[in-house]
Amino acid sequence: MSNDTATLGNNDALSNNHTARHGDTSGGDAATRSGRARAWLVLLLAGAFEVGYALSVGGSHGFTVLSWSLVAVVFFLLTLFSLSLALRTLDVGLGYAVWAGIGAVGAALLGPVFFDETLTPVKALWLTVIIAGVVWLKLSDRPQRPQADELPARPDR
Repeated sequence: MSNDTATLGNNDALSNNHTARHGDTSGGDAATRSGRARAWLVLLLAGAFEVGYALSVGGSHGFTVLSWSLVAVVFFLLTLFSLSLALRTLDVGLGYAVWAGIGAVGAALLGPVFFDETLTPVKALWLTVIIAGVVWLKLSDRPQRPQADELPARPDR
């Protein structure tokens, strides 16, 4: 295989990856929608792992408690792995913002349950703002319909 052919093959793979990441702009087929839905579920799982990581780091008291420290390392590896899987399909900025928002809200809500922390009405208000932002980010992640000048040319009949 020549170097030019290898390069062409890599460009085709990159083009296919670009289409898969950003969805089918012609309205999306079932496979693309299913892949995006699966990516969102994996991202939610990554967010749950992030909550577990944040809480276990808090319980480790600066990684001085071995059991909590080991749990933190496991959650850290799980959250990064699942986040990386989700980011194969979702845009990095969107995925990271949602992941961080889930982690922040989850840790803030569960901190008072597991530790000696407080959740004041003002904190709850701002956590609600973060949740609303995450929901709006999810709603904004829809494939765009192509503009008239972007539609493929129809062959003459």
